Amino acid sequence: MKTLPRALPPGLLTVGAVCCSVFAWASAFVSIRSAGAAYSPGALALGRLLAASLVLVVLLLLRREGLPPRGARRGVLVSGIVWFAGYTVALNWGERLVDAGTASLLVNTGPILMALLAARLLGEALPPRLLAGMVVSFAGAVVVGLSMSSGGDGSTSLLGVALCLLAAVAYATGVVVQKPALSFGTPLQITAYSCLIGAAACLPFTGRLVAEIPRAPLSATLNMVYLGVVPTALAFTTWTYALARMPAGKLGATTYAVPAIVVLLSWILLGEVPAWLTLLGGLLCLAGVAVSRSRPRARRDPAARADGAAPGAPATPGR
Repeated sequence: MKTLPRALPPGLLTVGAVCCSVFAWASAFVSIRSAGAAYSPGALALGRLLAASLVLVVLLLLRREGLPPRGARRGVLVSGIVWFAGYTVALNWGERLVDAGTASLLVNTGPILMALLAARLLGEALPPRLLAGMVVSFAGAVVVGLSMSSGGDGSTSLLGVALCLLAAVAYATGVVVQKPALSFGTPLQITAYSCLIGAAACLPFTGRLVAEIPRAPLSATLNMVYLGVVPTALAFTTWTYALARMPAGKLGATTYAVPAIVVLLSWILLGEVPAWLTLLGGLLCLAGVAVSRSRPRARRDPAARADGAAPGAPATPGR
């Protein structure tokens, strides 16, 4: 009698989904840097989003999910234009001017900008740790800018830093705008239709894409398709799978590993290693994000301990 193969434990599947998302997003920085040598920023963005849209539409059809509800459409429209289109073009352009590792370090200031925008637009709290983290991350961005201007064509490198920071702003804005939309539609609906709108916003680059495809080497074209299929379509799908099964804060902390993976991959595959001053500035940026997302330790109330309060009782007001 044949024994049926055991299903993988849910916890192992969740860990696998997280690892898939993190490595896919890290590899995107290296692929953009490689494909960007043959494709202009707008053409590369359009090709990537068209490839991702094709995969996501197939998933929509397989799952029989229709149009997003009316309440989600505003968020889908804005995130599609700002995040999927604006972020992609800005990052593609920025990575033509700075190395992949530096770009990833700068873009990972996104969570701190996300918290700031959420406080302004969604009425979320703005704790002192967030403000302190902003100061540290800003200092890191200044250090990266100084390291860029101290070697080579300073104006070009500083433009690359500015474009990567603009990409971080677009990324943060897109997430904050998408958040209310997720209360109306499914993650697949929101992601797929945002991607479709982003592709539509990049249609003015169609002429550039059509002209550049015949001249581009096959490796650059394959990198462009890879960017759409893996870091965009697949990674967002595995990310939402993990998000449904673990706390958002814990899951978000895993993205801190992205810059380290990018620096390693860009060193192995592209022969790029950021200067020590650039790495220092990038680490300051990530330290600022860590400070802003950290939580103060709950202080025990002596009176509660004296009264025999159980562990986990509410903390005293005003802490």
